[in-house]
Amino acid sequence: MNRASLIFAALVAIAVPLSLLAGRIWVDPDVTPNAVPILMELRMPRAVLAVVIGAGLGAAGAAMQGYLRNPLADPGLFGIAPGAALGAVIALYIGVGSAILLPLFALVGAGGAMALLALIAGRTANPAHGIALFTLAGMMIASLAGALTSLAISLAPNAFAMSSIVTWLMGALTDRSWADVMLAAPLTLAGLAALWLAGRDLDAMTLGEPAARSLGVSPGRLMALLVVGTGLTVGSGVAVAGIIGFVGLIVPHLVRPLTDKRPSSLIVPSALAGALLVLVADVVVRILPLVTELRLGIALSLIGAPFFLMLLLRMRRAA
Repeated sequence: MNRASLIFAALVAIAVPLSLLAGRIWVDPDVTPNAVPILMELRMPRAVLAVVIGAGLGAAGAAMQGYLRNPLADPGLFGIAPGAALGAVIALYIGVGSAILLPLFALVGAGGAMALLALIAGRTANPAHGIALFTLAGMMIASLAGALTSLAISLAPNAFAMSSIVTWLMGALTDRSWADVMLAAPLTLAGLAALWLAGRDLDAMTLGEPAARSLGVSPGRLMALLVVGTGLTVGSGVAVAGIIGFVGLIVPHLVRPLTDKRPSSLIVPSALAGALLVLVADVVVRILPLVTELRLGIALSLIGAPFFLMLLLRMRRAA
């Protein structure tokens, strides 16, 4: 574990217990009535889920930026998150948005997007076109899923269904339970393992695909690891919390100066930094003095959009 990983792991270890105390009502275990049930059944699942989702999004962002060699790449651009969102929206549209069926529909949507991405991007006679085809296929899937989601909203059978769809798409960790953690955590860990296994191949790809092939890298195997890793991490997060964007874009940029800038050395610290970012953002939305709690997805978008604009201006000056 490198220095950046140790730093962010320590910060997460400090932030988790502090997050259990924060909220509209600050919990003092020695004073607050029913403090233990509040902490263990309400606050703890939410904190663990924030760590799990943030870790998956951060690692996926680092891997995507390393594969595409593009600092503006984000896992949400490649159709997995929109596909998962479409699955969940279908569940809400047909009225089966229960705590069990909605995540399952979202996972089916993510799996469908993964399969379509692999089917399109994996069928190229010229390996040099692989990265471009991967990007274009992901953008096409994201556009199609977004259009179908908008269609479902516009054709919602009643106002309640429309409200449920729009609210869920905003992304939040409100009222999440240990059942959500048990669903998302194993899938995210499996996705993180796939992304970690892809690390050395991503390092070789920075030399160019011909050089990577000469070092024994299989572009097909690498693409499969990235599709599976991104699909599991992003899809499971969307399945239990809705759309939470910009984490995969922001985190690698914050972590990269603390590493040697190799993709393999960026994945683990990005996962830890992503966990910290989502956890802290969730604490902030809980303690803001608003009538209703600000949705986590909105809060991170308000942070991420200016950050994205700053990157664009920096690249323009550099050019």
